[in-house]
Amino acid sequence: MSVRYLAASVAVTTIVVVTVWVTDLSFQRAILLAPVLVIGLAAAAGLVVFWGRVGWESLSRTRRPRLVIAGSVAFVALLVVLTLLGVKLPHE
Repeated sequence: MSVRYLAASVAVTTIVVVTVWVTDLSFQRAILLAPVLVIGLAAAAGLVVFWGRVGWESLSRTRRPRLVIAGSVAFVALLVVLTLLGVKLPHE
């Protein structure tokens, strides 16, 4: 057994165990859904990498990157504080 197969087996087993721990799925059902879980996790990771590169490229082209970062952090902090306070924002 090569190191690649061992690493892939450990990764898939970890994904299945974490899914069982986070959700109310049985272990058998999570094993059956393992291909879907792996593809879904890969798609999510691909989106994070793609949008991370887009954000990094956009940030490197701006004239004031510190201002953009400070504004983004302030916005996320405001959302976290409002969520922790239980503020319900209106929906259209």
